[in-house]
Parts: sequence; C-alpha cells; structure tokens
Amino acid sequence: MGNLEKINDNAAGIDIGSEKIFVATDKQPVKSYRTFTNTLQLCVKDLQSQNIRTVAMEATGVYWVTIYDMLEKAGMDVWLVNPADSKNLPGRKTDVQDCQWIQQLHSYGLLRRSFIPDETFRQLRTYNRIREDHIQMASSHVQHMQKALISMNIRLPEVISQIHGKSGMQMIEAILEGNTDAKHLLSLCDARLRKNKREEILQALQGFYSEEHLFELKQAYDAYHFYQFQIAECDKKMEKLLEKMSSEKEIHDEDILLKANKETKRVRHHNPQINNLHYKLVCITNGRDATTLPGFTDYNYLRVLSEIGDDISRWPTEKHFTSWLGLAPGQNRSGKINKRAKKRSSTRAGQIFKQAAQTLLISKHIALGAFAKRIKAKRGPAIAIKATARKLAVMYYNLMKYGADYVEEGTKKYEEKYRNQLIKFMQKKAIELDLQLIEIQHNN
Repeated sequence: MGNLEKINDNAAGIDIGSEKIFVATDKQPVKSYRTFTNTLQLCVKDLQSQNIRTVAMEATGVYWVTIYDMLEKAGMDVWLVNPADSKNLPGRKTDVQDCQWIQQLHSYGLLRRSFIPDETFRQLRTYNRIREDHIQMASSHVQHMQKALISMNIRLPEVISQIHGKSGMQMIEAILEGNTDAKHLLSLCDARLRKNKREEILQALQGFYSEEHLFELKQAYDAYHFYQFQIAECDKKMEKLLEKMSSEKEIHDEDILLKANKETKRVRHHNPQINNLHYKLVCITNGRDATTLPGFTDYNYLRVLSEIGDDISRWPTEKHFTSWLGLAPGQNRSGKINKRAKKRSSTRAGQIFKQAAQTLLISKHIALGAFAKRIKAKRGPAIAIKATARKLAVMYYNLMKYGADYVEEGTKKYEEKYRNQLIKFMQKKAIELDLQLIEIQHNN
C-alpha cells in the first residue's frame, strides 16, 4: 500500500461464511477451514504456529462468535470490524480476496474496531437480550388475549388499563374455568376498580361467548405464562452472574456502600426479579449510581451495562460515545440537510437512552424534561427524544468516567438559565446591529 507504514505486524484477516472461513496472513497462502469446531480449533493452532498476534474479521451474522471466542481465549487481539469499513473493490469480490483485503487494511491500521464487551458482560448481554425477546413475545400474546376478548365482545381492554395485571388475569382465569357471571367476575377486581368503574366493568363483561374464541383465549393465556416463566429463568441466570461480578469487587468505602443500599424508585414494567439489584449494579461500577440520572431506573441501568460494560474509557470523549450510540446530531451543510449522508440508526444501548428520554416528555419537575418539551414544541417529538437521549447519554458518560453525581435543579432553574441565554444572545445581536435593548417591567 504505497509508502504506508505497517502498524500491526503478524496480523491475519478472516472472511467468515456460514460453511467456511478464509484466512490470510503474510506467511502462508490463503487457507480455508470448515466451520466445524474441530476445524476451527485447527485454524487457531495454525495461527499460533505462525506467531499471529492480532486478527481482524467482519461481523457476519452470528457466525463470528465461535471463532472470536476461540481466538480470544488463545491470547490473540481480535478485531471485529464493520463490513462497511472493509468493502472490497466493486466487481472483484471473492472470499479469498476479501480475507486478503481485510488482512492488508488491518496491517496498516486502516480499520476501526467495533465495540465488544468483555466475556462476563457478553454473558450478561446474552441473558438480557434473550429476556427482552421473551418480553416482546409475551406482549404479543397479551394482544392475542385482547383480540380473543373483543371477538367475544368482552370489552375489558377498554375499561381496565392492563388485562395482564392482577385483576385482569384473575377474571380471564375465571372465564377459562367456565365462570362467566359478570358480578362474580367483578368481585375478582381490585377494590379501587370496583369502586370507580363498577357499572362500566359490569357492562364490559356482558360478552357473547363462543367455543372457538375461548380456545383462542386459552392458547394466548398459556403462551403468555410460558414466556413469563422463561423471563423468570433469565432473571435467575442474571442474578447469579451479577452476584459473582459484585462479589469480586471488594467495596469498603462508606459513601459507596450508602449509595448501594439506598432505596430506588420501583420499576412498573418488566421489573427483573433480582434480589438487591441496585446494590449489585453500584458495586460492579465502583460506586457509580446511574439511577440519579433523570428517567433512569435500575432496569435501565442493568440494560445499558449489559450492552456496553463498565469500561467507559473505550470511548475517548463523550462525542465518540454518543456517535457510537447513534445519537449524534445529523450532518448539515450551510443550514441544509445533507441528503447524501446516511442516517445511522441507534444501537440497542442508544434505544435504551431514547426510551428513558421519552418518559421525560411527561415529567413536570425535571430540568431535562423541560428541555425535551421545548425541543418538541419547535422540532417535533422524534427530534426531541433523540436530543434528550443524547444529553442523557452525555450525563451517563460523565458519571461513569469521572464519578460526578447528577444533581437535579428542577424546571424553574432550567427556565431561568434558558431565559438568561436568550437575553445574552439578544444583547449580542443588538450590538452587532447597533441597536439598544430596553427592559420592560411588567406590573403584577
């Protein structure tokens, strides 16, 4: 590559497919290996015999996972790279050429490394992602239950907020057992519901029952509970792993222990059944408490940690971090949108920050919520959520890197700061235009 200087000596490049991998090094011609475990182990031994110290490969589906783990355990520095960064020349694409191209780019330091958490956090991420998949499936079966009820003109979804809540599930269970008496079903409801919505619920329970839709309801009910069991199994796995991770951190600092033992706001939806979750999270992160951030719960904290780990130094600055999350502002040229620039979607971690930001749009006393509402009024909810999520991510970055706890100032303080910023801007413009600002006093 011209006069470029090699950065990574003894480097290999691997092109990964579903059936074969192709390996390029400086010392041997390109070799191919089947993707069976024994042949992948042979590949690792071959690379070790050549004294290969670093390996680059593209992130191809899930096929990279096994060879990545094998190479990492063999002591090699493994680089997972975005396929978009290692594109070969158009019209000259083969598996052999691809692995050679990756090897050359890596040798000369021309590839960017994708973020991969360490092994322990990869385990946590896997458990949490499985859990989130189960939550989605469970939610779909809640919709199936709603459909079955509406098909029988049982209008429960219209009069209670959650049919999969305690009251809703007790009524569904009674219906499936053959008890369709509206007054009896009402008695299974929460006392507040009976008091506030008695007549509505009684009318909603006057259904037109049919065998096929009762069968549909039973199927959806059983499927929902199956996924609830699966979620509980994921919680057990995560609890065991978190216990191991937190016990490895010997915490004696009283301030850290005080943070770890504080009571946190209860999570309403999808709360993981993990004992002392907050304590474990704070211990794992050496006293960093992300629940001090607006809109952040223990569940959000767990999800973010499972995606990015506890080493925030992997990103040199907050801009690198928000860019990786997919929360960086769009590119503009002379005030106009650059249509050629590709819109990058948020990562899983970025989506978590967006979800937390969305809850701030309805907050009344949080400064960041006031910011979100102001942006929403100007640019719409989508941009407001992304901008707020970015600010939240910056707060998280500073907390994890510097240990600086977030202090909530409230909406009043925020509005005051924003007003002062506007005044300074107007004063600056007035000087530029040779105008004079006059403050008008309002009489109350």
